[in-house]
Amino acid sequence: MAAERKPRVLMLYDFPLHGGGSGAYVKYLSLRLKEAYHYDLAIAAPDEEIVDNIEHIKLRLPQTPVYLGRPGLEGAKRYADLTNREIGELYSAFVQGTIDAVEKFKPDLIHVHHVMVNSWAARLARSLYGTKLILTSHGSCIQAISRDRRYFRMSRDALRAANAITVVSGDTRGKLLKTFGRELSAKTRTIPGGVRLSLFPKSRPVGHLRDKYKLGNKKIALFTGRIVTEKGVEYLVKAARKIEGEVVIAGDGPQRKHLEDLISTMKLTNVRILPFVHKYEEFLDLYYLADVFVSPAVWDEPLGLTIIEAMSSRTPVIVTRKGGVTMAVKDKQTGLFVRPRNSNEIASAVNRLFANPDLCKKMGERGRAIVEAKFTWTKIAERFDKLYRDVFLLW
Repeated sequence: MAAERKPRVLMLYDFPLHGGGSGAYVKYLSLRLKEAYHYDLAIAAPDEEIVDNIEHIKLRLPQTPVYLGRPGLEGAKRYADLTNREIGELYSAFVQGTIDAVEKFKPDLIHVHHVMVNSWAARLARSLYGTKLILTSHGSCIQAISRDRRYFRMSRDALRAANAITVVSGDTRGKLLKTFGRELSAKTRTIPGGVRLSLFPKSRPVGHLRDKYKLGNKKIALFTGRIVTEKGVEYLVKAARKIEGEVVIAGDGPQRKHLEDLISTMKLTNVRILPFVHKYEEFLDLYYLADVFVSPAVWDEPLGLTIIEAMSSRTPVIVTRKGGVTMAVKDKQTGLFVRPRNSNEIASAVNRLFANPDLCKKMGERGRAIVEAKFTWTKIAERFDKLYRDVFLLW
């Protein structure tokens, strides 16, 4: 009987869907599975966002902690700063919310995003209801657990109980196995995030942005994303003094005021931090407007979605060789690598690409080809469809 139907899948997520790459992962994976493979899906998450044609179950949590900073959760505590009591209260709320979601939706399979307190609750639901369990690490959860062992044992138990584990990059896979044990290797697969190619046509009309921000015909180096220490944006700002064009920063976060003060102190006239961008379409316009995209991360980025988005728009990228970025970026083929915390290398790389539009075009086309081959939701959903069916047939 199990082979004659697909499993009902409950996505269990610990953040609002908007504001981060993992939320986009949950949203667009769910949509593609629904559209292409006709899955019965529900998303349980602590927010009000409704994804078209997908049932939404709101989790009521005492607070929504973060791993790093996150747009929309600027005042939230980091997991590392929670008291033991707060961790217990959060776990209790996840347990109640997960049980309510299972009772209401009656899933065959729970797909948990992030190996953290929500995975502990899903582990309990598996024991109580016999549901299958898949855990996905988006990387930042492993970083948090490795720094705070209070989260280790129960996360390890959840991983051991899971029928399958997925990670978004080879770097995240390595960190997960190092942290929790090589015995998890056999059931761990690497399935990255991606983009909807329909949102990234050959070109977009973006001339209005040059007028809006008074950019004229200047070359543009762009950063988009969370403005937090780990993203290394201050090194792009420091590089601006030697960059022969404009630096445009679109994002928000706790380091924004520090960057504004740095721009003032250095008396930089070619750096602008845009007002908070609310609409995704505005971010897309910026990718097409930019001549290069810069991601100067100083931490092990699991696999930056903004990098994949820039490549989708045929914009060459300049990145640090941190984390899972090497899955997508090939040095001197789709972009350039620079050393972390090295403003001189950032400036040199930006100026090199500014001065060579033919090289930019070639890199942009190669980047787009890599996205089409590896990082579309069509291909990613195909892999999850197979994984779900393989796990479901384990009854």
